[in-house]
Amino acid sequence: MSADTATDVFEEHRPVLQGVAYRMLGRVADAEDVVQEAWLRWSAADRREVREPRRYLVRVATRLAIDRLRQVKARGETYVGPWLPEPYLTDFADTVPDVAEQAVLADTVSLAVLVVMESLSPLERAVFVLREAFGYPYAEIGAMLDRGEPAVRQLAGRARRHVEERRPRYEVDPAERRDLTERFLAATAEGDLEGLMSLLAPDVRLVGDSGGKSKAPLRVLETADNVGRFLVGVARKGIPDVSVRVLELNGGPAVLVLSGDKPDSVFQLDVLDGRIQSVYVIRNPDKLRALATV
Repeated sequence: MSADTATDVFEEHRPVLQGVAYRMLGRVADAEDVVQEAWLRWSAADRREVREPRRYLVRVATRLAIDRLRQVKARGETYVGPWLPEPYLTDFADTVPDVAEQAVLADTVSLAVLVVMESLSPLERAVFVLREAFGYPYAEIGAMLDRGEPAVRQLAGRARRHVEERRPRYEVDPAERRDLTERFLAATAEGDLEGLMSLLAPDVRLVGDSGGKSKAPLRVLETADNVGRFLVGVARKGIPDVSVRVLELNGGPAVLVLSGDKPDSVFQLDVLDGRIQSVYVIRNPDKLRALATV
């Protein structure tokens, strides 16, 4: 395999490597580092021995992501306030023709699922991602992770139960989510508390992620009254030279708020039975840098 061919093969599989690494880590920069390291290993490997490049590359990326997760856990890193994943640009409708597959990919990259996955062990998370998001057979996952198939099945079952028990319930209908997102944006921008309250479920939750680097609630806000009044209060304070964009992040519509041309915050909603169940607000500037160019 020539150098040019090796590059072409790697670029062909880059999207799936990025998808695996991001779901494993919840951080775009870390995922990109994993993909870059996978490229270095691919370029240095004896590719004559590689029969299935995609399987080889996914194995390398998964193991690198596991190592990175273990390092983070070993350091016992602390985070100021609630933690949310870094926003991740997605557009499955343009790249994945199958609607059912689009729904699976969107679900496994959603903020709600990624937050729950943070509490999985690195191996559980790897098995969950490879099985649930990318549909790899148990035996193939076992070969990637040097584990027997029965052990992989146990890890997969434990991870799936953990995620299903703890994640918030929501619907993934794109049209309904976008409609409620746009109505939410209009009511908030206008300071229309009554209109906003009509969109919120009584037990709605607002999760704000600032990392202690900007203003956001350091605890989860609960109930429609508290969440609605908080959002209207924020809107009334205003943001200099504000503009907004609705774009697709983490498999669903999201609101990107800019101050000038600098990302200020991201809002995303979970929806169920026509009401907003969760409001996610990301204001940590470190997590918004990649959105400055979108």
